[in-house]
Amino acid sequence: MKRVINLCKKVFSKNANKKTKTTKVVSTLEQPIVLSRSQHPVSRQLLSPSALKVLYRLNKGGYDAYLVGGGVRDILLGLKPKDFDIATNATPDEIKGLFRNCRLIGRRFRLAHIVFGREIIEVATFRGHHDSASEQEQSCTKTSKQSEHGMLLRDNIYGTIEEDAERRDFTINALYYSTKDFKVYDFANGVKDVEDKVIRLIGDPETRYREDPVRMLRAIRFATKLDMEISPETRAPIKELSALMANIPAARMFEEFLKLFISGKAVANYKQLRSYNLFTYFFPAVEQELNKNDQLLERFIMLAMQNTDNRINNEQRVTPAFLFAAMLWYPLQKYIHQININNQLAPQDAFFAALSEIMPEQQRSIAIPKRFQGVMKDIWILQDKLARREGKRAFKTFEHPKFRAGYDFLLLRAEIESTPTLIELAQWWTDFQIVSNDARVQMIKGVKTSPSGKRRSPRKRKKPTASSNNPSAE
Repeated sequence: MKRVINLCKKVFSKNANKKTKTTKVVSTLEQPIVLSRSQHPVSRQLLSPSALKVLYRLNKGGYDAYLVGGGVRDILLGLKPKDFDIATNATPDEIKGLFRNCRLIGRRFRLAHIVFGREIIEVATFRGHHDSASEQEQSCTKTSKQSEHGMLLRDNIYGTIEEDAERRDFTINALYYSTKDFKVYDFANGVKDVEDKVIRLIGDPETRYREDPVRMLRAIRFATKLDMEISPETRAPIKELSALMANIPAARMFEEFLKLFISGKAVANYKQLRSYNLFTYFFPAVEQELNKNDQLLERFIMLAMQNTDNRINNEQRVTPAFLFAAMLWYPLQKYIHQININNQLAPQDAFFAALSEIMPEQQRSIAIPKRFQGVMKDIWILQDKLARREGKRAFKTFEHPKFRAGYDFLLLRAEIESTPTLIELAQWWTDFQIVSNDARVQMIKGVKTSPSGKRRSPRKRKKPTASSNNPSAE
């Protein structure tokens, strides 16, 4: 009986230990599908010259090197490749030894960046499995670390190309192109998923999301970017696991915001994020108001995102600050209103009091850099300045460095709110920009009322005193 009890204890303890470890991802294919040069459209002519230099030098140095992921995927889809990531069996230090223009980055994932002017080629060492990393862990205590939720905090376990393919997130990204033999190696049926336009995770979706919750965002982004569908098993756990996004650092959330909202697909990504309960981890204050069925707020941010998408798709410049300002404009106004109920402050004081409340709260979700915070504040302050056009104010506002952003923001407000005052104000500034300087002076003279709607009385000049007329009085 004692032997049976001890045996049961051993079995249960082993099962418990297995649950705490990272589950080894099993590839869908034991051997990759190999596409010869005549079976795929990937060509060196479509690759960046800098990427080719890196591939050639790694091969010359005796290492295996492959173009991997997005570059191969996009060519198979008939798109112009933009990402030229490389995977190799060379370690980061060995890569640095081959390239003087190399810098090593990252603690969570150790990567090599090869710098060619403004272009950076990212090179990663083949990743291995955590349960086969004992030898590496003995030589380096900082190779791998996991959180209590299963998220990978550090992942510098190196392995083979087969292990690397299994560790990649989606099947369409487990595609490798070699400049040695000009073949494409497909380890997870990625070519078929490219043809079927399906986003599918490699391995158990729940485990992969727990390893890195940002994969939920990536699934959405790839689906909207590539006009694909997320497979049922890949999308099934997203809502249930959405709370894992609370563990993502605010700095990384800013990077993900740029990829989702400043890529020409903001509207599509916004709809997907809301449907999977993920939008709240970007803008909690906005989500709170949207859940109250604030249609004015939703129409406003939808219009701002649509305008941003149009500008990006027309290759016009955009700033993330404009979209941040649009997202937080109505929550900011709500804060100002609440402050005015409790304390009768001057408009400027109420604005800065509200700003000191909303920005720290937002910064906990997305670490917005100061350079963008400054532009956001300028856009908001300009809304009041644009309403004050008397005397020299209109010309000073017109000369403001961020006038155009503030004016564009005013146009959005006028279109959504549709109040006569805002519509008239937006049209006034539209005309002011296209008429002559003399006509502008006449337009300013025609402004007879203050923003409050009351006629402004002219300022009375003080009569000169005897001392001011007599130089000797000084």
